[in-house]
Amino acid sequence: MSLSEKVDMRAASLLRAVGLPYFVVAFAARLPYAMMVVGVLTVVSSGRASISEGGLSSAAVGIGTACFGALLGAAADRFGQRPVLLGVAIANAALMVAFAAIVYSDAPFGLVLLTAFGIGATAPQVAPMSRARLVGIIAERIAPERRARTVSSTMAYESAADETVFVFGPFVVGILASLIAPWAPLVGAAVLALGFVCAFALHPTGRRSAAREESGRPASPVRELFRARILVIVVGMLGVGVFFGTTLTSLTSFMTDRGDGESAGVMYGVMGIGSAVLALAVSILPARFTPRWRWLVFAGIMVAGSVLVATAGSVPAMAVALGLVGIGVGPTLVTQYSFGAAHSPAGRETTVMTMLGSSLIVGQSLGSATAGEIAEGLGTSAALMLPLVAAAVALGAGVGNAALNRPSR
Repeated sequence: MSLSEKVDMRAASLLRAVGLPYFVVAFAARLPYAMMVVGVLTVVSSGRASISEGGLSSAAVGIGTACFGALLGAAADRFGQRPVLLGVAIANAALMVAFAAIVYSDAPFGLVLLTAFGIGATAPQVAPMSRARLVGIIAERIAPERRARTVSSTMAYESAADETVFVFGPFVVGILASLIAPWAPLVGAAVLALGFVCAFALHPTGRRSAAREESGRPASPVRELFRARILVIVVGMLGVGVFFGTTLTSLTSFMTDRGDGESAGVMYGVMGIGSAVLALAVSILPARFTPRWRWLVFAGIMVAGSVLVATAGSVPAMAVALGLVGIGVGPTLVTQYSFGAAHSPAGRETTVMTMLGSSLIVGQSLGSATAGEIAEGLGTSAALMLPLVAAAVALGAGVGNAALNRPSR
């Protein structure tokens, strides 16, 4: 390659480097991940006529992701993303179809839980793997003086995509369940997994990890993944995931008390849309507003909004509270992923991103199950306090992160 070609390659934008179809495929491939928790909850609650069993099943999905999500990331770092994604896409699709059949059979509930655990264990980790791919491409293809800004913009887009999918996913589940049957969301998610997750795996960017392994650069020791600077981000991400789960479930209880439970998804969208917009805006924030302070400020806004959520006495007041929360949650996610990209040990980028993505889905699953039990046992007011607790965890992790990343004098 000539010097002029190398210079042109370094100057290329990320969009030119990967192509627009990549972003379309990567976005659609996230949908099965966003649909599986709510889809499992829906089909079990309907097929077994038990909200409690539905909550336990969705929690089993989260536990499966917690146990195996990071291992899938480590496997991708070792063997490349392509074979790992193809394998889990096929297994996950098969398990979701089997789960729907098992729920409507006379099989014991233990088998339902075991299959739900398998769905979580084989969940395609598209979002963290996409982040890892793009961060690696930025390091290889983008001029050094533009890398920091490009990483920030990329994390902003990726977080906005996650926000949109996590709002749109439950909406799709509701539409399919109401128009077809409660089992339809899981079958639809299985079709999406076979189509778009496999397409994501086969995209040319999927060869990047394997090519890096062939270059002979050794990966960092596993113990590097357990440094405090990484674990504090995992805790912060878990707090955001619990926030998502408790907010949606407690909001459903809030709207059900007012005879309009079907509108909970629309109300939740008030937070999701604002969160996605603010996530995209992070890339244009001034450089002097450093990531350390961004996490603290926007997590603080989450806490303030959660206070209003807990005390809202009417639907308009709840809409205002959710709008304020949305201002905080999107930028907090972006900042957490940016820290994850910055602190990933060499050769462990996919593992770190998968750890963060797994924390998010685990938090969502556990938050939904906990809020459902509390709403049913203690009432809506008690459930509405849980998002505040989750936001406080995210803020506390931000304080710990700021202490661990103090700038040297």
